[in-house]
Amino acid sequence: MVQERVFPTFQSATATVTKAEGLQLYEDMVLGRFFEDKCAEMYYRGKMFGFVHLYNGQEAVSTGVIQAMRPGEDYVCSTYRDHVHALSAGVPARNVMAELFGKETGCSKGRGGSMHLFSAEHRLLGGYAFIGEGIPVATGAAFQSKYRREAMGDASSDQVTAAFFGDGTTNNGQFFECLNMAALWKLPILYVVENNKWAIGMAHERATSQPEIYKKASVFGMPGYEVDGMDVLAVRAIAQEAVARARAGEGPTLIECLTYRFRGHSLADPDEMRSKVEKEAWFARDPIKKFAAHLLEHNLASQDELKAIEKKIQTIVEEAVTFALESPEPDPKDLYKYVFADND
Repeated sequence: MVQERVFPTFQSATATVTKAEGLQLYEDMVLGRFFEDKCAEMYYRGKMFGFVHLYNGQEAVSTGVIQAMRPGEDYVCSTYRDHVHALSAGVPARNVMAELFGKETGCSKGRGGSMHLFSAEHRLLGGYAFIGEGIPVATGAAFQSKYRREAMGDASSDQVTAAFFGDGTTNNGQFFECLNMAALWKLPILYVVENNKWAIGMAHERATSQPEIYKKASVFGMPGYEVDGMDVLAVRAIAQEAVARARAGEGPTLIECLTYRFRGHSLADPDEMRSKVEKEAWFARDPIKKFAAHLLEHNLASQDELKAIEKKIQTIVEEAVTFALESPEPDPKDLYKYVFADND
C-alpha cells in the first residue's frame, strides 16, 4: 500500500458554527448517505439501470463546499458521481430519485439518468459521464457572472461557481487549460478536487508526477489548499474563504479534499483493487460519525435531535422511492423534446 499523506490539521473546536448551522450540515450529510444507500438497494432490486456511482464517504466535501455558498443562486457543476451534489444544491430527493428511475418527473425529465442530473432552477449545471467535461462548463458559468457584472453593468451578478471533479481528472488537459483561463481573468470559481485516492482502479500516486494536486495551483498564481475531506468543518472553513475571495473579484481557488469512497467505483465494481487494511482505515474516519461526535461534544445537538434528523431523512428517502415508482415513464412521442430550445 502506498504511504498515506499526512492530513492537514484543523482545530474543529475553534470553528464558528451555530447550533442551527451544525444541525443543517448534519442533515445534509445524512441525506446524502441515506439516499445513496437506498440507491444501492434499488439497483440490486432491478429498479435502477445503467452505471450508478455512489458518494458514500465523501459527504463532507459536498456539504462543506455547497453549504458555504448560496444554494439556488451560485452554480454547481458535478461529475458522474453527482447525486449528493444535486441534493446539497437543493434539488428535491424525489426528483433526483425519479431521474435515477428514468421517469418523466426526474430533474432531467428521465433523459439523463444517474450521470446526467441537471436543474436550471437550482443552478446545477449537470453531471457528466466523461471526466473533465464539467470543468469548461463551470469555467464558462464563472465567466458569464463576471462578464454580466463588469461588461454589462449588472451589479447583482456576483454568483460564484463550484466545479467538482476527481483526482484522475487533474491529469487531463481541460483541468490545466481552465485553471489558466480562470487565473488570467480572475474568474469567481472554486475548483474542488475530490481526491479519493483511486481513479476507478488506478491508484492516484501511480498516475501523476505530482500527487499533491493543490500545489499545481501555484503554476497559475492562484491559491491552492489541501484540506481533510472527511471533516465537514475543515472543508467549510476553506470553502468560505474561497467563496469570499471569488465574490470580491479576487479570482479562483483550487481546493484538494482528501477523502475516500466507501463503495466501489460504481455498483458494478466488485471493489477488489483496494486493500482491506486501507478501506478499514478510512471507514474509521467516517465524516458523519465524526461530525456527530463534534456536535455532541460541544453541546450543539443532543442524541435525540440527531436521531430525529435521521428519522426525518429516512422518511424523505422512502417517499422519494414511492414518488419515483409511481411516476410516469417519458412518452415516446416526446423523444426529441428538450433536444433544442423551445421557441414558445
